[in-house]
Amino acid sequence: MSVIKRWLTASLRFLRNSRDEALSWQLTRQQDVAALRESKKLAEQALVAQMKKQAQLLAHELSLNEAKNSNELAMLKIQCKQDLKDYQQYLASLDKLKSSLRDNFAHLPEAVAFTIHHHAKQLLNRLWEAEDLQEKLKVEMQLIQLMTAAHEDSVNALSSDMRATLPQKTLAFIDHTE
Repeated sequence: MSVIKRWLTASLRFLRNSRDEALSWQLTRQQDVAALRESKKLAEQALVAQMKKQAQLLAHELSLNEAKNSNELAMLKIQCKQDLKDYQQYLASLDKLKSSLRDNFAHLPEAVAFTIHHHAKQLLNRLWEAEDLQEKLKVEMQLIQLMTAAHEDSVNALSSDMRATLPQKTLAFIDHTE
């Protein structure tokens, strides 16, 4: 039994020594472990604070973009309404042009007045649909020239003693632009 007793005593001593060494190591490293835990806790707090700050910045940018988009949409709606109003006024003006031609040229075939009116509407539609500014200006100038020619024909028809049968300048302009 003495061998078993010695073996048990050695085993217990080994276990105690191991535990004492582990305890000693833990005691010497306790400050390091505590500092590590504290720095980890501080790092997590800093990360949370940074994420909150970024979330606030993102929310601010998002609200700015929403306001900007809302304003742009409102301005675009107003612009579209004004464009529609302008287009309707142009159409009304073209209808007056057609009526003026029919009144000032009593013998003018109705088809000619409609053709001039149709040509003016086509120019107006091309003006509205043009994406390129240069093209838009070119078509706008053509529409102005057509309406000016029609106006001059009407004034000439009213001022002359002899009633003209056709709006010559207007028809010449249409023929020239085709």
